Amino acid sequence: MGKTDWKAEAKTLKKKVRKLKEKVAETVLPGGEQSPVGTAKSKPVSPLAPKGGFPSLPRIPGVEFAAVEAGVKYANRKDVMLIRLAPGTAMAGVFTTSSTRSGCVRDCQDKLALRVPAGAGAAIIVNSGNSNAFTGKIGDEAVSAVTAAVADALGMPASRVFSSSTGVIGEPLPHDRITAKIPDLVADMREDAIEMAALAMMTTDTFPKGASAIVQGEGGPIHIAGIAKGSGMIAPDMATMLVYLFTDAKISPAMLQRMLSRNVGATFNSITVDSDTSTSDTLLLAATGQSAADEVKGPVAKAFEKALHGVMHDLALQVIRDGEGATKLVEIRVTGAASDADAAKTAFSIANSPLVKTALAGQDPNWGRIVAAIGKSGAIAERDNLTIHFGNTLVAKDGWRSLSYKEEDGAAHFLQDEILIRVDMGLGKGRRTVWTCDLTNRYIEINADYRS
Repeated sequence: MGKTDWKAEAKTLKKKVRKLKEKVAETVLPGGEQSPVGTAKSKPVSPLAPKGGFPSLPRIPGVEFAAVEAGVKYANRKDVMLIRLAPGTAMAGVFTTSSTRSGCVRDCQDKLALRVPAGAGAAIIVNSGNSNAFTGKIGDEAVSAVTAAVADALGMPASRVFSSSTGVIGEPLPHDRITAKIPDLVADMREDAIEMAALAMMTTDTFPKGASAIVQGEGGPIHIAGIAKGSGMIAPDMATMLVYLFTDAKISPAMLQRMLSRNVGATFNSITVDSDTSTSDTLLLAATGQSAADEVKGPVAKAFEKALHGVMHDLALQVIRDGEGATKLVEIRVTGAASDADAAKTAFSIANSPLVKTALAGQDPNWGRIVAAIGKSGAIAERDNLTIHFGNTLVAKDGWRSLSYKEEDGAAHFLQDEILIRVDMGLGKGRRTVWTCDLTNRYIEINADYRS
């Protein structure tokens, strides 16, 4: 094969793969719901979506769901969901650090800091299509109106009703459309409707996201189930998404919060689609305490936290798999940095580089883009100490391209749906792994037409 023959062959293969993906892409989501993204002509599900569709999640005693069509923005689809949590439920949460965070986020943060009335339950109400962010006092009033209406309908304090809104920024939330549907939501609460809830909070997502785990506790099993939405505007602090996790564990709010906070860094704060942090990021974790198992402590606590991490990691990667226009799931693994902070700078510099991401989309193993991203990261780096691999293929070391490297090998790795880029800085013990996706024309199409 001539030196450039592999490029022509790769381009031909790329075209064939693209056509096949377009041919098999689904236009209807599991459960018959229409995808809220794409044009009327084509609404494909991400080619990276988990095989088999939405997973079978365990029912969590003390957690009920309902979803309705309220017409907040989308027509002919459910866009508001309600979650009712049993009395005695412990709550924890992490949120966006954006200085322009929404009224919902600020309200949730305030409520989590309040003393919980004895025996109080809780509720979460979520709408898609409108983020109710940067809407001034009108937005705060909308949050109060929605949460008060839910509290009244469920007979619980408004301080225990948490809300989230996701969608367009800067437009007043038509909260009357939501409050008008609360009686219907309350009348249709079911333990087995978690998938419907996941569908209702989608915006540019192409598939609903769910994950679960079971831990053996002292006296019985402990269940964890979670759902997430997120596709674009994804970057750490804490990546742009809505996530709701549920467990029947008996566990204190303080321990629940510590576990959640410890594990967000390596999961939801280690993914990026486009380097843009949202105004609405919310992750709420609810523990109903209705498992037959004893209170979480000792070895069970360690097993529970490990399982919780697994569910969070699974959901985080599903968000990347559904990155707007994504065709590649990309792991950036940085080791040997002078510090963990430097490793993070390097990993995110690579993951967020438009030049790297478009090379990934074009399946072009342009390792010079990696070198440039390392150099601009602000991390301590020494040219002659760097080692770069694509998967298991050594690409560069000792300050230059490896003499054993063949571009055909790099190109073969970039043809895969899942790509690993490994960088060893050769300076210390710092390490960080982040996940990203490629940047395609579809990302531009989605965001150029987002408000139309």
